Amino acid sequence: MPPLPKKKHSRKRKGGRNAHNGIKQVSLSTCPQCHGPRMPHRACDVCGTYNGREVSPSEQQTV
Repeated sequence: MPPLPKKKHSRKRKGGRNAHNGIKQVSLSTCPQCHGPRMPHRACDVCGTYNGREVSPSEQQTV
């Protein structure tokens, strides 16, 4: 049987424990092919390339 707390933890103590759980802003880099914004280490949504190779077909090439 685990021990139970004798007193309630304060809001300050709870908030300080969860301070690092906040939402962080997404970092973006530019695609070397089309110079559009993309997330690092992900394939580009606009041209579909990653690391100089075409990974996924894009809408521009199918039209």
